[in-house]
Amino acid sequence: MTRISVVTGASGGIGRAVARRLAARGDTVALLARGEDGLAGAAEDVRRAGGTALPIEVDMADHEAVDAAAERVEKELGPIGLWVNNAFSSVFAPFVEIEMPEFVRTTEVSYLGYVFGTKAALSRMRTRDSGTIVQVGSALAYRGIPLQSAYCGAKHAIQGFTESLRVELLHEKSNVHVTMVQMPAVNTPQFGWVLSKLPKKAQPVAPIYQPEVAARAVEYAADHPKRREYWVGGSTALTLAANAVAPGVLDRYLALTGFKGQQTDETRPASQPANLWEPADGAGQPDAGAHGAFDDKATDRSLQLWASQHHGFLAAVGGGLLAAGAAWAFNRR
Repeated sequence: MTRISVVTGASGGIGRAVARRLAARGDTVALLARGEDGLAGAAEDVRRAGGTALPIEVDMADHEAVDAAAERVEKELGPIGLWVNNAFSSVFAPFVEIEMPEFVRTTEVSYLGYVFGTKAALSRMRTRDSGTIVQVGSALAYRGIPLQSAYCGAKHAIQGFTESLRVELLHEKSNVHVTMVQMPAVNTPQFGWVLSKLPKKAQPVAPIYQPEVAARAVEYAADHPKRREYWVGGSTALTLAANAVAPGVLDRYLALTGFKGQQTDETRPASQPANLWEPADGAGQPDAGAHGAFDDKATDRSLQLWASQHHGFLAAVGGGLLAAGAAWAFNRR
């Protein structure tokens, strides 16, 4: 049977790449986002990949609208089997320069949007005792960095919310699964879309990965949702490990490098769009697609992602090598 999948934030970036990948494997994909032109482009991508698309304009900060979108999906397409939470917005600025309405709006979209999406999906999946929810997270769910306090706060909140929900589902022995995919820096249009108060253009912290790497990780997590979370990219694994061992050292390192490292040498134009309140890919605005402006710096491969998906095989190989080494050492005596 064709799986009915819902992707939020589907008009650009990771969401756009995820929608394409799910369509290519045969899913029928409901696309949730605000931007009219971006949604149209995403829907065309899905159809070009051989899938069926249902684009729905919705603000993820409006819980009633999100629930209505889920209801529409089930009426027009069928039971939702997969829900991918990905939509977000944010502010690039030191915390002291962020206006409180901006911080509230970021939290409503980037955190409560996940809560609302999860609620809409779960209320339908639990009646059938089946379904999967994938939360697109970030290394910043564990490690806060400067200039992104609103976004880091939202990702930390999603992490705590998801852990709580997962335990509740385990308690009731539910066959609905929720998992989280912690992403590295990804080459998406967000760096030219997010409200910025920085003097220079914003950029992701290297190493940068293409959105297709993130999409492969989401697809794998959707197919293997019993694992609590996945880490994507060597930088994510290194960051989380360093934060667990020496968070104070990492604080000082980021204080020295985090401001310059998130800005290019180019002055930010005063006319740069900001999608916090309105979509940057709305009617009359260009469809940015999945990729941002850093194709020349981004990689489409992640050895760590492959290793994460094959840790059982690697453990077996490692155990075999250790056993062989021990036997060789014994025979040398």
